[in-house]
Amino acid sequence: MGALYWPMERLLVIADLHFEKGSAYARRRVFLPPYDTAATLAMLAEVMCRYAPRRVVALGDSFHDAFASERLSARDRAGLRALQAGRDWVWIAGNHDPCVPAGLEGELVDELAMSGISFRHAPSAKAKGPEIAGHLHPVARVAGSAGSVRRRCFVSDSFRCILPAFGAYAGGLNMRDEAFGAIFGKGERFAHVLGRERIFTVSARQCLPD
Repeated sequence: MGALYWPMERLLVIADLHFEKGSAYARRRVFLPPYDTAATLAMLAEVMCRYAPRRVVALGDSFHDAFASERLSARDRAGLRALQAGRDWVWIAGNHDPCVPAGLEGELVDELAMSGISFRHAPSAKAKGPEIAGHLHPVARVAGSAGSVRRRCFVSDSFRCILPAFGAYAGGLNMRDEAFGAIFGKGERFAHVLGRERIFTVSARQCLPD
């Protein structure tokens, strides 16, 4: 699903987990398979097993709404707490989850600064320094020999990086959308597209609109 790892800091960064999105939809009588939180936790556990981070930063919208933590199953809550054990965990407040989830570890902040880099939920066109953010759920549509594919991606230039959503049901916004133009302006930017076994870097000019 796409995570960022900083080896020197042993820091893992993830964005837009959207735990309990499925149960939020069910409350509105839109019934999706109720396994999104478990699937997201399983993918997160795999990434954390691979990198063994000392610190985890979740870039906001970790929970789909203010009551999502109350809908967590006992098994999923225990799984999340096991991933938190022995690590520093930072929850960055998002527009979906402005409060610290009850009964879970971690510190809630509006944004975090490390080595001159700002970690925040929503990217800002007015940022005065390098930033790493989420919120926009970027995806790229790229042409291939057998047609086009649409995959989650990182979007970056020399100044900022926007992470793909990590959540199983999070969905995505095409990185050619005007929302990205408002953030990046007219400068050169790239999509780092998630393939099955590797990441493919493609200029934004080579990506297709939906």
